[in-house]
Amino acid sequence: MSTVYLDGSYLPKAEARVSVDDRGFLFSDGVYEVTAAYGGRLFRFEKHLERMRSGLAALRIDFDPSELRQIKEELLARNGLAEAEAAYVYVQVTRGAAPRSHAFPRVDATPTVYAFANRYERPERDRWEKGFRAITVPDMRWARVDIKAISLLPNVLAQQAAVDAGVDDAIYVRDGIAMEGAHNNLFAVFEGMVVTAPKSNYILHGISRDVVIGLAHDLGIPVEERSIPVGDLYQADEIFFTGTTTEVRPTVEVDGRRIGDGTVGPVSTRLFDAFLAATVSQGVEAASA
Repeated sequence: MSTVYLDGSYLPKAEARVSVDDRGFLFSDGVYEVTAAYGGRLFRFEKHLERMRSGLAALRIDFDPSELRQIKEELLARNGLAEAEAAYVYVQVTRGAAPRSHAFPRVDATPTVYAFANRYERPERDRWEKGFRAITVPDMRWARVDIKAISLLPNVLAQQAAVDAGVDDAIYVRDGIAMEGAHNNLFAVFEGMVVTAPKSNYILHGISRDVVIGLAHDLGIPVEERSIPVGDLYQADEIFFTGTTTEVRPTVEVDGRRIGDGTVGPVSTRLFDAFLAATVSQGVEAASA
C-alpha cells in the first residue's frame, strides 16, 4: 500500500480522509503540481515551486509551498522510489474546508495539502519510435489556463475523446489555432524550425516546454514561439508533445492525416535524446543554471 502525505502526516493511502466541505471537493478551488524525479532527484523543482507560488497567489490561497521539497523527497523514500529510474510526485493544495459559499470563507480556512508519489513507466524505445496519434478538439477551457488549477473537467473530456477515437492525445484548437495538448504542450517542426505557441493565459507555461526550448537552443535548432493555425499543423514535418510524464513524445498522425512522412522525425529524436541525457547526467534544476 502506498504512503501519501496529508496535512502534515504520512499515512497509508487507504487511511487518507478529506472533509466533504473541502473547497477542492466542492469547487475545484485549488492548484496542483507534478514534479518528475530521476534516480530520486527532483527535476526542475524550483521551477515547479515558482509556478505553484504563482498559482496560489492568483487564487489568493495563503500557503507557503517552500516545505514541499522535503515532503516530495520523503514520499519518494517511503514508497521505495528513491532509486527509481523515473517517478513523479503529485502535490495538490486547496483552500481548505469551509461552509459552502461561492465567495471565499469569511473566516480563513486552513489549506488542505495532499501529495503522493508513483513510478513513471516510460514507453519502450521501440514503441516510441513508432510514434503516436492525436485528434483535435475544440478548446472549451476557461481563460486562465496558465494557472495549474485542479479544475480539469475539459481536459478529462478531451482526453476521453482521444481514447474514444483510439488515439493517444488530444490537441486543443481555439479560433482555428492549435494551442496545446489536453495534458501537455505542443510543438511542430517546419523545415527544421521548432514552433510552439507563445506563453499566454491560454496555455500552461510548461516546465518541460522550457527545458526542451533550452535544449533546442543548445543543439543549434531554431525555435519560434508563434501561433500555429490548425491547417498549418497538418502540413508540419514533425509534431511532438512535452510534459512531466510525456517528456518528448512524437506524433505521426493528427485527425487521421499523416504528419510528414508518417515516421518519427530527426528533430523530435534529437530533442528526446537530449532530454534523456539531461535527466541522467544532471537530474535536478541545476541542469539549466
